[in-house]
Amino acid sequence: MRDYKKFTVWEKSYGFGIKVYTITKSFPKEEIYGLTSQMRRSAISIPSNIAEGSRRSTEKDFKSFLHIAYGSGAELETHIMFAKDLGYISSETSNTLLVELSEIMRMLNAFIQKLI
Repeated sequence: MRDYKKFTVWEKSYGFGIKVYTITKSFPKEEIYGLTSQMRRSAISIPSNIAEGSRRSTEKDFKSFLHIAYGSGAELETHIMFAKDLGYISSETSNTLLVELSEIMRMLNAFIQKLI
């Protein structure tokens, strides 16, 4: 059984999820069930799927959960662009988030490739 908390990509994605939660606190109240919820759910999906997959019994299952985490990252990338274009976050905040998310995505991709 793997200890997911020792994976750097889990640590980074967990911290990133906290950052997304903090940033979305300032979103308009009418977005609580819209973009705020979507961003939070996709952000926590990344470390959650890494954790769940790590406890599966086969590498194939683990890899499948890493793919789901990767897909959640792509979803979150789109949400960040919406947030910027709707004026909920600044271009600077958007760029910072996208750079950090891109690093997490690269790490996930490398992890997936390692399991092939």
